[in-house]
Amino acid sequence: MKAIKHLMQYIKPYIWITILAPLLMVIEVFMDLLQPTIMQFIIDEGIAKNDMSIVISYAIIMIVLAIIGLGGGLGCIYFSSKVGVHVATDLRKDLYEVMSYFSTKKRDEVGTGKLITIMTSDVEMIQRALMMLLRIFVRGPLMFIGAVIIVWFTARELFNILLVIVPILMILIITFTIYSGKIFRKVQQSVDRVNEMLSENLAGIRVIKAFHRMKEQMDKFLQINKKLTKLNQNANMVMGFLNPLTMWIVNLGIVAALWIGVIQVEIGAIQIGVILAFVNYLNLIIGGLMMSVMVLMQVARAVPSLDRVYEMFNIEGEERHQKQDLHDIKGDVTFENVSFSYNENGENIVDQLNFHVNAGETVGIIGMTGTGKSTLLKLIPRLYDVSKGKIKIDGKDIQSFTLESLRKQIAFAPQKALLFAGSIASNLKFGSPNAVKEDMHHALDQANAMEFVEKYDDQVEHELSFGAKNLSGGQKQRLAMARAFIKDAKILILDDTTSAVDTISEKIIKNHLINDFKEQTLFIVSSKIATIQHADQIILMDDGRIHGIGTHDELLATNEEYREIYLLQQQSGGVLDAE
Repeated sequence: MKAIKHLMQYIKPYIWITILAPLLMVIEVFMDLLQPTIMQFIIDEGIAKNDMSIVISYAIIMIVLAIIGLGGGLGCIYFSSKVGVHVATDLRKDLYEVMSYFSTKKRDEVGTGKLITIMTSDVEMIQRALMMLLRIFVRGPLMFIGAVIIVWFTARELFNILLVIVPILMILIITFTIYSGKIFRKVQQSVDRVNEMLSENLAGIRVIKAFHRMKEQMDKFLQINKKLTKLNQNANMVMGFLNPLTMWIVNLGIVAALWIGVIQVEIGAIQIGVILAFVNYLNLIIGGLMMSVMVLMQVARAVPSLDRVYEMFNIEGEERHQKQDLHDIKGDVTFENVSFSYNENGENIVDQLNFHVNAGETVGIIGMTGTGKSTLLKLIPRLYDVSKGKIKIDGKDIQSFTLESLRKQIAFAPQKALLFAGSIASNLKFGSPNAVKEDMHHALDQANAMEFVEKYDDQVEHELSFGAKNLSGGQKQRLAMARAFIKDAKILILDDTTSAVDTISEKIIKNHLINDFKEQTLFIVSSKIATIQHADQIILMDDGRIHGIGTHDELLATNEEYREIYLLQQQSGGVLDAE
């Protein structure tokens, strides 16, 4: 019920055409209901009495009524389509906005596959059901009720036939509708799984090919696809079984009508035209019921979709409104006993972190894979919220700030350099929407990306493909860093952003970080000590905890684990000149 009320909010802006569409359908139905009665007059008054003037007159009336009905039907189709399409468009727009504000944790819980299914298949299902409701669900019941009333007044001798077959048909319709609704809910869940695996495999296709696991992944996909196929077959079997069963009952009604009708004609109780009109009205009654069945089936499919859409609107997203805006910060950052877990009862990814960073300092973070380095950084812009403890900027808890104002003060270059299809300039403007070419060139120079961008004829207007697949890994990382640099934020976070960058470019970038970002607070995650050995503080992470903190020289002198990493990297040539 709440989901339906929520949908009504989207129908409300189009309420007048929503009302107009079924009214036009009423006109079409009324015209259709008159046709069998007119045909009865043609047979009993015209043909039976050999009066062609009556036949012609009523034939002209039938044509006029058909044209009026056609106009009503076309008008209903136009306006119902307009309502359905616009409601679906508004739903997708708001869903996109709502999903954009999902916390990273909640988005991970829901799953990409389900989100895609909801945005596409579920919204389309709602659109289709809404259009059918405005068209056919008005037509079906009106046709049924109107035909029953007319039969009562024009062929009462045959009315008992309806009292037998109509209840039987209605019981069948209700039973099949309830059963099909359960099946279609399972179908949507199976579509989610197909989308999830498809999305995952397309994203990891290079890994699949590199390990030559195409056949194994295909087998997994076939298993999921078979389940979807079976559910769809079951749903179609329900529909397929209902139609012939309904027609069998209808044909029994027609046979009964002819049998009883002939007897009534022989005794002079009714005329032949009444029997033919009754058969036509019986078909209209059954047609009305079947139309209602079609709509109910569609509604049965749409109800799970509507519930899933409503569920998305009720998921608690990231806070859009808090008490304070964050402005003109210095960049002082404090972690106070901070812990984080992806699940309420799960193991902490980072545990009891305590450290302080003065404004303008550079912090290097190093440690083995899976020690919580990237998670630590994601807590600062609240991509994830801490499970325990507090993170403070300039002495104030970041939970008290609006997300928008908090993230305006932070520039973030993630571990995976995600770029969007479009020009290099449009990607850089993610960091600074009002950036001009001079700003872009400066940021590209700092990330040593101008080195390859200037080789393009159109330079910053050069188009990137989907996922920037026309760039190398190192080029993508450098553009991602330039996007962060151009923001000129007080807090700059670089999450292992030079892992795919060549040694010369890394050294150039490092020099720019030392010389150009003295006013910013820098957080740099790296697997190489050489990248962070100039930092004011270096944090050594292990198993989600801090196992050492200090300058490069202090850690070399006091921390055995750090010293071992340094010596190993020095032996393998992984330590750059610190200058």
